[in-house]
Amino acid sequence: MAIRKKSNKNPPVLSHEFIVQNHADIVSCMAMVFLLGLMFEVTAKAAVVFVTLQYNVTIPATEHQFTETVTLYHYGIKDLATVFFYMLVAIIIHAIIQEYVLDKINRRMHFSKTKHSKFNESGQLSAFYLFSCVWGTSILIAENYVSDPTSLWRDYPHTAMPFQMKFFYISQLAYWFHAFPELYFQKTKKEDIPRQLVYIGLYLFHITGAYLLNLTHLGLVLLVLHYFVEFLFHVSRLFYFSDEKYQKGFSLWAVLFVLGRLLTLILSVLTVGFGLARAENQTLDFSTGNFNVLPIRITVLASICLTQAFMMWKFINFQLRRWREHSSPPQPVKKKFVTTKGKPSKKERENGINGTLTSNGADSPRSRKEKSS
Repeated sequence: MAIRKKSNKNPPVLSHEFIVQNHADIVSCMAMVFLLGLMFEVTAKAAVVFVTLQYNVTIPATEHQFTETVTLYHYGIKDLATVFFYMLVAIIIHAIIQEYVLDKINRRMHFSKTKHSKFNESGQLSAFYLFSCVWGTSILIAENYVSDPTSLWRDYPHTAMPFQMKFFYISQLAYWFHAFPELYFQKTKKEDIPRQLVYIGLYLFHITGAYLLNLTHLGLVLLVLHYFVEFLFHVSRLFYFSDEKYQKGFSLWAVLFVLGRLLTLILSVLTVGFGLARAENQTLDFSTGNFNVLPIRITVLASICLTQAFMMWKFINFQLRRWREHSSPPQPVKKKFVTTKGKPSKKERENGINGTLTSNGADSPRSRKEKSS
């Protein structure tokens, strides 16, 4: 949806059409209110809660063998305000990508209504997945999570997060919460809303669970892995819309999708089923953020396994549908000769006249000639 959509007809103020056409401008004004609040001493304390990350703790260089002073972050109820502000930012960025990138491509390609909505969806998600993959990978490398897999469960609970880690989770929650109002702003079809609500809810459920249960290390690895596979799918779909003969991307995605599900299960079982199960401290303690108890571990593993099974079921149905479409031979078109009612041919008119005259006992021109002779 464009930020400023020019139209000859101006809809009534605060009507549904007015809000949809100008939602980016309205949200931009709301975000500016919080930024302007930072300039005044009276409102600065309230505005800071929305704009900056909260619950920071400064650790001196003498503790935990840090060479310099480090600032780490915890989570709390004030994070909801920060998520709300960056949800507004996500809506603005969504509108900018829609107007300056996707709408221009749609005008050139002349897609149908169905392809138009799917192209917009894949364009938005591919941009988000690419940005999240690059950002998450940089955090994994900076924190040495890739070189040391035991860091996924060692020193649990992981209550203290570096700035990039917490900001990453805040941004993820803000983006998926912004998807709810976008269903209204983008005028999503009623039949597509249940499907989108399902995957938005799954993202929020797992990201929030990893954030609140202090499983941020495992959650970051699984998100980067999943986002990379989904990025490949949506990029392949974008190329498919421009050229329907393009199928190589879907074949590569199918292989990586299955490998991604297997790797997700392996890392989850290794971290939760073996790493945390062998930890010394296995008592439920809300004050320290320790949730390493058997019922919670079973719940975490069950939710991950059920989600992976659900995704595999959807994947198999998708592949079977594509296989049927490509394997079924095209049906030949039968030509039907249809005569136009009320307009018989010249020959039919002559035969019809002669037959009528003969049946009524009238003499034909030939019989009249024979009689005269």
